[in-house]
Amino acid sequence: MKHRYVVPALIVCLAALSTMASAQMTGSVRGVCKDLEGKVIAGATVELVNSDTGRKYDLKTNAKGEFFSLGIEPGKYRAALLQDGKEVFHFNNFQVAVGENPLDFDLQKEAAGAVQGQGLTPEQKQKQEQASKANKENATIKQLNEKIIAAKTASDAGDFDTAIASLNEANQIDATHDLIWGKLGDAYSNSAGKQTDPAEKNKRYDQAVADYQKAIELKQKAVDAAPQKSPDANKQLAQYSNQLGQAYAKSGKTDDAVKAYTHAAELDPAAAGQYYYNLGAIMTNANVTNDPKQRQAAVEAFDKAIAADPNRADAYYWKATNLIGAATLKGDKMIAPDGTAEAFQKYLELQPTGPHAEEAKAMLASIGGTVETDFGKKKSSKK
Repeated sequence: MKHRYVVPALIVCLAALSTMASAQMTGSVRGVCKDLEGKVIAGATVELVNSDTGRKYDLKTNAKGEFFSLGIEPGKYRAALLQDGKEVFHFNNFQVAVGENPLDFDLQKEAAGAVQGQGLTPEQKQKQEQASKANKENATIKQLNEKIIAAKTASDAGDFDTAIASLNEANQIDATHDLIWGKLGDAYSNSAGKQTDPAEKNKRYDQAVADYQKAIELKQKAVDAAPQKSPDANKQLAQYSNQLGQAYAKSGKTDDAVKAYTHAAELDPAAAGQYYYNLGAIMTNANVTNDPKQRQAAVEAFDKAIAADPNRADAYYWKATNLIGAATLKGDKMIAPDGTAEAFQKYLELQPTGPHAEEAKAMLASIGGTVETDFGKKKSSKK
């Protein structure tokens, strides 16, 4: 009976010995990853691919740029460093042996070796050059973001001159980003309104115009160069054209503003209601002499705004206000052009307690109209 228990015991012992032997037949890999400036690279991936079997191991770096893994099958590996899924450097024929295997990615050291022509194959040199370029671009983007954030903070506090200085510094670093030029245009346009000297005010509006034009130029080049058209590209171009129109309008260049707003509406039909409304608004504001042609042009702009966005209440109000400008007197009764009462009524339907509600009701009363609500009720206007 005793012999029956000895054999299983031996089998168990042999199994344990076999497991221990298997564990000892693997290696571990440990290392640190540093960028071109000698700073540790956190959140990167070290990818090990066995050159013979194709087996792959992905090791993540911690906050100190360190990575470590047990249980790596011995053999030759292609060891690659990846950031955001993109390879920045690799070693060929990295040998993993039983035991601990050090593997450091020191891009600063490797770059120095590449300059001296030491230790890197032509393929590795190419990869290193790409890594160097990527790191420089990342450093530049970081600087630009810092300048943009500083400019926004200053603008939010009403300190537009500081915002302008910060954005100009950003353009000195890299003047190829339409976003920065657009924000610079905003800063100049907003600062112009705070100027008491007319010459300085006009100068700043002119600078805003130039900045918006530069933003449009850069964005258009990017759109033309892109292999596939982004659905948001025209939206951004339209926004720049709208901002350009505002700068023109504030500096009294109405004809140029009309072109800019119209172009914005053509670029982004989905937002055309806003752009045509802006067009109608600047034509209304500019018509200080109640010129019939300019008044009619404003009405047509508001009609386009309404066609693009039938729920834009203010477009109805200002359309009606412009039409009132063409009203005539018949005895003691005011006769307004066709569509005037309907436009006021539509405004009240959409915004019965809106900012222009009382004015709309008074205007309706002056032309003998009635106030119609969205509940279909009617009540006579006071006469």
